[in-house]
Amino acid sequence: METKYGFTKMTLSEFENWMSRLRVGRTILKIQQHHTYIPSYIHFTGTNHFERQLAMKNHHVNENGWRDIGQHFTVFPDGTVLTGRSLELSPACITNQNANSICIENFGNFDLNGDVMTTLQKESIITVTAVLCKKFNLLVHSNTIVYHHWFRLDNGFRNNGTGGNKSCPGTNFFGGNKVRDFENNFAPLVTAKLLGHLIKTDTTSVLKYVCVTASVLNIRTAPKASSARAKERSSIEMGAVLRVYAEKDNWYKISHSMEHWVSGRFTQEVKRATVNTTVLNVRTGPGTHFPKTSSVLKDEEIFVHEESNDWCKIGLDDKWVSKSYLTF
Repeated sequence: METKYGFTKMTLSEFENWMSRLRVGRTILKIQQHHTYIPSYIHFTGTNHFERQLAMKNHHVNENGWRDIGQHFTVFPDGTVLTGRSLELSPACITNQNANSICIENFGNFDLNGDVMTTLQKESIITVTAVLCKKFNLLVHSNTIVYHHWFRLDNGFRNNGTGGNKSCPGTNFFGGNKVRDFENNFAPLVTAKLLGHLIKTDTTSVLKYVCVTASVLNIRTAPKASSARAKERSSIEMGAVLRVYAEKDNWYKISHSMEHWVSGRFTQEVKRATVNTTVLNVRTGPGTHFPKTSSVLKDEEIFVHEESNDWCKIGLDDKWVSKSYLTF
């Protein structure tokens, strides 16, 4: 492992070991797949990983106005993986679709007649995705592993690539960028890489879920403000949804195995729910007279922050869905 400019470069085996030790407070529901398009293979020399990652960060911060590089990981043509923004932060990669997600940028242009993906990079993309599915208890499904192409570029409305979409992660990304291409080509490879690992769907050990309402929330080693901060954990930022395993004096234990606690004063309880209709419109307010902004699909999981007249608010901003189409 090597660190430079705030990024860490890892081989595939190093990435797997690193992820097995990493503790993330934010609840993850989706993995996003992207390609960089530019830079592409012509910009990669085999040794300039850090320089290319820094250039992407500079573009994202200075040109786009984002707080950091948009992605959590970049997978390079030689199979190496570089870290990006903190996993405790939502990515800045798909409009209105970044909450509870992890973003993978795959270095290259994978449109037809673009770069021909190397065997090393292909193996890394499959393995990184499988490792993240195992780490965050995600089924291999088109609702949990998503392509940027499936969402409109302007508003993030999911239309599965029928108009107003980027080609990302590429029209030739593992044989194509459509949902059927994912299901026929990419999903089986990720499933095979899991080697029969059973994704646990039992969440009975979770007492409840809470959303962080403070700008930054520290994690402490005991349920009191005077206790030491957990050195191995980053602070958690506003909007992150945490799993609560125990409660004491309005402090919440957010690790199943470690004494890691946060103050309940700076959180709001939320409910986890699943969409039970084919397509559920997301509106800017609690009623059909409010305009649609995006949509969620059957079996997608969301978090409900507030309820009003049989409508549910599913984020810190104004995103509302009908309660009748949710299963809690």
